[in-house]
Amino acid sequence: MYAWWNSNRRHNYWRIYGGDIEARYWFGPQAAAKPLTGHHAGVYGGIVTYDFELGGRGYLAPKWSWMAGVSYGYSLPVARRLNIDFTLGVGYMQGEYKEYLPQDGHYVWQVTKRRHTVLPTKLEVSLVWLIGCGNFNTFKKKGGGL
Repeated sequence: MYAWWNSNRRHNYWRIYGGDIEARYWFGPQAAAKPLTGHHAGVYGGIVTYDFELGGRGYLAPKWSWMAGVSYGYSLPVARRLNIDFTLGVGYMQGEYKEYLPQDGHYVWQVTKRRHTVLPTKLEVSLVWLIGCGNFNTFKKKGGGL
């Protein structure tokens, strides 16, 4: 995962670096008929650094914070070799962060805190490319015969 936004409108800022690893179990009739399709549940762990500030108080985690949790998702076929996968994860997150205020073009540190919380830690929309011989989606033809 990687993100970087900075519009400079009153220090509008958003920065995220990190990554995760997840093990998934696919279930339901679609998953039985076609791999990587349908409902899935999983467990995951990850690390992240962040800097959130939208014109007011900012939150900066310059060192790695870690998270672990459970996820649920659904993978929807959209083309012959493409799926869109939607996943939501809830888990525990721990790490140290700094609160700051942007004042006169500077970031003024206020306090350093530790985060120990359970919250949504994963929201994912992925484009999945199905590679390999025979690994493709089949769709019914539109219309009908007479």
